[in-house]
Amino acid sequence: MEEVTRSVLAEEILKRLDLENLCSVACVSTTLRSAVVSGVLPSLTSLDLSVFSPDDETLNHVLRGCIGLSSLTLNCLRLNAASVRGVLGPHLRELHLLRCSLLSSTVLTYIGTLCPNLRVLTLEMADLDSPDVFQSNLTQMLNGCPYLESLQLNIRGILVDATAFQSVRFSLPETLKALRLQPLLESEAILLMNRFKVTGTYLSQPDYNSALLSPSPSFTLQSLSLVLDLISDRLIIAITGSLPQLVKLDLEDRPEKEPFPDNDLTYTGLQALGFCQQLTRLSLVRTCYNRKISFKRINDMGIFLLSEACKGLESVRLGGFPKVSDAGFASLLHSCRNLKKFEVRGAFLLSDLAFHDVTGSSCSLQEVRLSTCPLITSEAVKKLGLCGNLEVLDLGSCKSISDSCLNSVSALRKLTSLNLAGADVTDSGMLALGKSDVPITQLSLRGCRRVSDRGISYLLNNEGTISKTLSTLDLGHMPGISDRAIHTITHCCKALTELSIRSCFHVTDSSIESLATWERQAEGGSKQLRKLNVHNCVSLTTGALRWLSKPSFAGLHWLGMGQTRFAGRKETVTAMICGQRPWLTLCFDGCELGCSDGWEFHTPQRH
Repeated sequence: MEEVTRSVLAEEILKRLDLENLCSVACVSTTLRSAVVSGVLPSLTSLDLSVFSPDDETLNHVLRGCIGLSSLTLNCLRLNAASVRGVLGPHLRELHLLRCSLLSSTVLTYIGTLCPNLRVLTLEMADLDSPDVFQSNLTQMLNGCPYLESLQLNIRGILVDATAFQSVRFSLPETLKALRLQPLLESEAILLMNRFKVTGTYLSQPDYNSALLSPSPSFTLQSLSLVLDLISDRLIIAITGSLPQLVKLDLEDRPEKEPFPDNDLTYTGLQALGFCQQLTRLSLVRTCYNRKISFKRINDMGIFLLSEACKGLESVRLGGFPKVSDAGFASLLHSCRNLKKFEVRGAFLLSDLAFHDVTGSSCSLQEVRLSTCPLITSEAVKKLGLCGNLEVLDLGSCKSISDSCLNSVSALRKLTSLNLAGADVTDSGMLALGKSDVPITQLSLRGCRRVSDRGISYLLNNEGTISKTLSTLDLGHMPGISDRAIHTITHCCKALTELSIRSCFHVTDSSIESLATWERQAEGGSKQLRKLNVHNCVSLTTGALRWLSKPSFAGLHWLGMGQTRFAGRKETVTAMICGQRPWLTLCFDGCELGCSDGWEFHTPQRH
């Protein structure tokens, strides 16, 4: 009878829980622990440990009973090569190693030797080896994984050598369907395209259009994503000539200086995209930090040509096109009848006029992101408010957005993510959102200087649904936020798991105490806080440490504490807070939530 009960328990209850809840259940009694260890863990085929960064001991403890895994995702922020090697094996078909700040490229040889049956591989690594060493290890890995269908290699650092993938074209398996490489030189990318062609003689021909040859039947690459030093006509034509069957093309460049006129992206490159007749997802982004470098040779005419050549697009992402105006962007909205995702960054000529007739052309829109578009006002948002299928609305750094459009936003019954960072909204606008039934789970009010504690009370302490659905909230850089707002959050938000209050100068120890008390008194359906960012909260004192230590914040995975009074006592703070919580990551480096933007610079002493 006991065996039957244990079997029912495992099949009907325990197998429906995620890993964290399973670990909690296992601590309740020896019977439940046995049911988890013997009845659930061996049957798991997929495991995702990306939400926190385990150390060696925690990883070994978790994976000890998972003998049937075919898919594994790891946050490797604190893992060394030996730990990662211990989890590899021929049973794995899918492997994602993320934020590998401590791993050298030697791990590539381990993968090639121990994982011959891999189909999907993602690697995020810091730049720790010379290009020659990296290329040798990469070649060995690719030769040992002949069945790869998806490969993503992301190498990050301050001065990453873009020649790291110089030899990758010689070893790519013909089974590959999706490829992402970062970083890559434009010249190397063109040579890589030659690898996908029957011949590569087109590079010497001045007439690009006559150079389009038949694709090699042995390669069926459908998704290509590259981060380069330069996006040019030569590159686009090489890609479209070699891979006309592409469904997704994602290109981002980061040029160090202004490209020469004859070696930049022009109308010719955009028009060539029409040769990929199955293309449904397109991203062209030029990112230049602290430099005014953009696609200066593309204006409305170039976007007209693109919209006519690629009418089947369902997702468009454009960044760094300052000379394109309403007419160009509107042509995409009108020509691409199945458009679901529309993202534009840094379009200084994009205004409300582009969205004048948006409901008559793009009713299928589900995601709209308009970042740093200074001419966008509330009138554009009112038009977008008529798109009933909208789920994501990102208006970050659109500083002319005001309260007048928030009633329209409140009518979007499918909206789950809203970014109002830097907007000119006030407490009154928060009242409109707070009374609505919009099911927002992610909300950013970062830099909204006219929203105060009262606005947060209006937002969360009303009859609307947002207090029940909100899981991620960003209140960073808001001078009107103090302990009162945090007390409102702890009283009203039952589903909150991520909170950023960085650079909120009036937040004191009382806020930490309130959050800690809320954590320990959570009842019913309340969730535990997973990520908390108090970076540059200068009013916090070291007295708050007592609230950050056990038993408070039992579910916390990540804590950002840079530029506070804690930062001067790193070793003491780390020992006090992390001593009994090896899964908790402390960040003193100013990263955003989870170190998503700076993991490559972390060292073991910082965690």
